[in-house]
Amino acid sequence: MIPDPTGPQLETAARTFALLAAPVRLHLVALASEGEYDVGTLSERVGVSIATASQHLSKLRLSGVISARRDGRRQIYTVDDPHVITMVEQIFEHIAPDGTLAPDPPMPDRR
Repeated sequence: MIPDPTGPQLETAARTFALLAAPVRLHLVALASEGEYDVGTLSERVGVSIATASQHLSKLRLSGVISARRDGRRQIYTVDDPHVITMVEQIFEHIAPDGTLAPDPPMPDRR
């Protein structure tokens, strides 16, 4: 059972969910949860300009959702936090490709 959250926990959780409420940001986080990408690859995969992707990645980095490291002249983005990875995996397991909520898996028969 989850203990009653504190005020600071609620504020931080709400800010994190608000940050991920933008489809572009959620897409960037989902991709970065799968591996390491530069901004050009991320912008192409998400279907936005490099400038737009960079702005969103900056906000995600400042919040700690995405991390970045330098590789020569490029910034490489990834998600290191296993909690964020789990959250992204679980939301997309819960939502079907057509956008409807996926049904819960059947419970095993315990006879």
